[in-house]
Amino acid sequence: MGFDVNVVFQIAGLGIVVAMLHSVLKMVGKEDYANWVTLLGFIVALFIVISLLSDLFQKVKGVFLFQN
Repeated sequence: MGFDVNVVFQIAGLGIVVAMLHSVLKMVGKEDYANWVTLLGFIVALFIVISLLSDLFQKVKGVFLFQN
């Protein structure tokens, strides 16, 4: 029931890839696309965190209502 460290590495990897793409697109002169890539990366990371929070709330609900 411990915390899965793989999720942290997924979010960190996503951040590294997004930062690299942002830098490359900004160097090429495509700043609009670079901003969209950053926004998309943020949204994907947000969905990962939301799914983790959903699992957390289900476990808390199960503890307090004695459900599985």
